[in-house]
Amino acid sequence: MARKTAKPNVKQCPACHGTGEVSRPVRVGRKRRRVGEQTGVCLGCLGAGEIPADD
Repeated sequence: MARKTAKPNVKQCPACHGTGEVSRPVRVGRKRRRVGEQTGVCLGCLGAGEIPADD
């Protein structure tokens, strides 16, 4: 019978809350006026949504 492999201990990324994406404000003009938001990959988990748990 094959051995069961243990799952690595992981937890949700605190920056993106497990989604893998974060929103950043988009600013334009000399006064740096906010016009909207842009979604991008979370740099904390690199889009995986999980980070290794510290044992």
